[in-house]
Amino acid sequence: MAVGIFDSGLGGLTVLDAVTRAMPDVPFVYYGDNINTPYGVRDPEDIYDLTTKGVQRLFDAGCNLVILACNTASAAALRRMQEGWVPRDKRVLGVFVPLIESLTERQWGDNSPPREVKVKHVALFATPATVRSRAFQRELAFRAIGVDVEAQSCGGVVDAIEEGDMILAEALVRSHVDALLRKMPDPDAAVLGCTHYPLVEDVFRDALGKDVDVYSQPNLVAASLADYLERHPEMKGEGSESLFLTTGDPLKVSNQATRFLRRKIGFVPA
Repeated sequence: MAVGIFDSGLGGLTVLDAVTRAMPDVPFVYYGDNINTPYGVRDPEDIYDLTTKGVQRLFDAGCNLVILACNTASAAALRRMQEGWVPRDKRVLGVFVPLIESLTERQWGDNSPPREVKVKHVALFATPATVRSRAFQRELAFRAIGVDVEAQSCGGVVDAIEEGDMILAEALVRSHVDALLRKMPDPDAAVLGCTHYPLVEDVFRDALGKDVDVYSQPNLVAASLADYLERHPEMKGEGSESLFLTTGDPLKVSNQATRFLRRKIGFVPA
């Protein structure tokens, strides 16, 4: 009854941590494509090829449902995968929709026409590839009207986090926040559109100020996934054990993951 969690590297561990706490009885199989991280600087075709390869490995591990805990993969590959690649008995879901549903105060599965919502000015912080895709704006337009989105491409932040250089990551976050605030001085809300960013969420909050509502994905995705599995229990696959897979150096990735989650994590080769 395993569920797959896919990410380009370690950022998806923030989602894994949240879903594990929300659903302690569900085994999760995590796949980190650490050898090819970051995805945010890659072209869409490359992202698609890497994502489908990783998701297929999770299907092979007994997962009927895979969560793309990578905003870049969700933005650049998910729709194409759903339209022509995902087998009929499998599901692949992204991480944008739960966040946007929370931002627009809509219930899961609310397919009513888009309407005006409380937030009017949204700051989006994401990888270069996610910003280029405009996937966030597209999904938001399905649910809300009259919302101005200013996107900031946060180059270098994922690399710094993956390398464990949190001093550089903090400096980069503050620089990117400053750049966005020059374009949008008074955002109502800020969206952390990368699953690595919760690891520096406190820096984003401090740089943005207390008047800006910050939306981060892990807990929102966990709540949405729990609701989905309650309604679709058949999507719990045949896998029965939790597993951590990586395309990178298992020892190095295990050490990094243990530092991030502050509990021992052991990766094996994918």
